[in-house]
Amino acid sequence: MADLFDQPGASSSAPRPLADRLRPAKLADVIGQAHLLGKGGSLRTMLDGGNLPSLVFWGPPGVGKTTIARLLADETDLHFVQISAIFTGVPELRKVFEAARIRRQNGKGTLLFVDEIHRFNKAQQDGFLPHMEDGTILLVGATTENPSFELNAALLSRAQVLVLNRLEPKALEQLAARAEKDMGRALPLKPEARSQLLDMADGDGRALLNLMEQIFTWKDVASPEEMAKRLARRAAKYDKSGDEHYNLISALHKSVRGSDPDAALYWLARMLTGGEDPRYLARRITRMAVEDIGLADPAAQRQCLDAWETYERLGSPEGELALAQAVLYLALAPKSNAAYAAYKNALAAARKFGSEPPPKHILNAPTGMMRDQGFGAGYEYDHDAEAGFSGQNYFPETMKRGIYYLPVERGHERELKKRLDYFAKLRSQRNKG
Repeated sequence: MADLFDQPGASSSAPRPLADRLRPAKLADVIGQAHLLGKGGSLRTMLDGGNLPSLVFWGPPGVGKTTIARLLADETDLHFVQISAIFTGVPELRKVFEAARIRRQNGKGTLLFVDEIHRFNKAQQDGFLPHMEDGTILLVGATTENPSFELNAALLSRAQVLVLNRLEPKALEQLAARAEKDMGRALPLKPEARSQLLDMADGDGRALLNLMEQIFTWKDVASPEEMAKRLARRAAKYDKSGDEHYNLISALHKSVRGSDPDAALYWLARMLTGGEDPRYLARRITRMAVEDIGLADPAAQRQCLDAWETYERLGSPEGELALAQAVLYLALAPKSNAAYAAYKNALAAARKFGSEPPPKHILNAPTGMMRDQGFGAGYEYDHDAEAGFSGQNYFPETMKRGIYYLPVERGHERELKKRLDYFAKLRSQRNKG
């Protein structure tokens, strides 16, 4: 478990929280991270090979980042030092590095564990580099945020990122059984309430043990309803500016794109219950209508804008129902990214041929000089042409005609494709003529 209960100097007879008592004594006891510590696991392989580099542990709270770091120090016979980026400034870092330097001169290495390492600024992160390079410290950082975005490239190039997983129900059950063994009795919960308890932990082992510590004080066996009354449900993990923000909006977007209304509604609810700004969701939902549905259902964009306006008029929580309705509409609408792809293709062509002028026959000629230069000469007024279509060229004269918009055979775009094919046929006939 995450090592947040250390109290240096505390008496061995002092009361210890359950999470502290159950902290693993060796790496083999760590639950839920077999992909790192099991047979063939990446971290186990490094240790067996005697080549442990600096590391960055990336994972949610309560999955064992601190404990694994401490046990790594034990297994490699390094002195363990723990600091938090939240409470440590440059003067404190200098003292840590100097102590590690003296320790190294005396033949002892240092494993420096930095919790919340992403909270250090660029200059502070750069300060680790020389001490990592000369072997003064073996750095093990822990972060709940994506290292690619939060950590300097220079630091990442000198460390290996290892991902720790949230604890699955099976791992949480193992942890609960270990706690019951330590307490010498079973949790006073009915089976349904026990299952509900694991759900409340939400993949966080430390949270599970803290909840269990409360439950062990109960005298009677509780039902799910009774347990819900006695325990405050944990708020879902959601940081409106962190990884969860981007992960959940990605899940919502891809569920809409995948035409799964139930999954889309679930991710929308997850974000709203996590405190996301409904206006941000309204903006992103409207983008989905433009990007993934487009002209396959032109009404989709209007649905989103109406939902957005409805929310502005009603506010929360009533207005959020309008957003849910828009999400359901988008998920069930025919999908096409043809307009989105056409726009990107046209942008690429504009960058490549950005200085080419329009053909002279479609330029206005408001002055005699411009008419003498051929501006507007030969322009055919489409409304006077047969079928209202002249078929003239509207691209620059030196540029090959581009084909960017390729409508799909779905929804309203099926009809647009017929029109496009019709105009292409007329254009071809005109060119042959």
